[in-house]
Amino acid sequence: MKILLHMCCAPCSCYCVKKLREEGYEPVGYFFNPNIHPYQEWRKRLKSARDFAEKISMELHVVNHYGLREFLKKTFPVVESLEGDDTVKNPDGRHNRCKICYAWRLNETAKFAAENNFEIFTSSLFYSIHQNHELMKKIAESSAKQFGVKFFYEDFRAGWQEGIDLSLELELYRQNYCGCIFSEEERFSNDLKKLRRKIFKN
Repeated sequence: MKILLHMCCAPCSCYCVKKLREEGYEPVGYFFNPNIHPYQEWRKRLKSARDFAEKISMELHVVNHYGLREFLKKTFPVVESLEGDDTVKNPDGRHNRCKICYAWRLNETAKFAAENNFEIFTSSLFYSIHQNHELMKKIAESSAKQFGVKFFYEDFRAGWQEGIDLSLELELYRQNYCGCIFSEEERFSNDLKKLRRKIFKN
């Protein structure tokens, strides 16, 4: 049975595809990630997704549009209204802006599934140990109901290390931050790291 797999990136999809195939599903990739910044990073991840699909003989559908402008329109009002708290004062990395990103990508995946005769969908987002699984699951189930398809949940985090090993074996490009402009700042800004250490030390 075919299952539509939203791919946040190729490395995170490695274990998901392996596990799904073991369970009798045939994953079909769907790359829709308008959150990724900057443009060259988006291009690298898109190329990696295509390389991965080719290497494992998986069908892949791509939304070949760089959506940063739309992403910022959706998320910046939330970040701005919190006066920086959404970036700084969350030690677990579960930011308010992430809900918007989850909802946009999972909703579009459910919509694509419905429009292209897929009965069921899932996402490689559920492989990441850095994402809010309960929130994503709730959003995905709501999107599935809205478009009349089924959402398949599995906690792919169990294969975290195996997925890393597989991505290295396949020589896939491995990014070092979630994807959006805000997560890039959190990953690389020394000033932001110092501020967060100061806040959570008190």
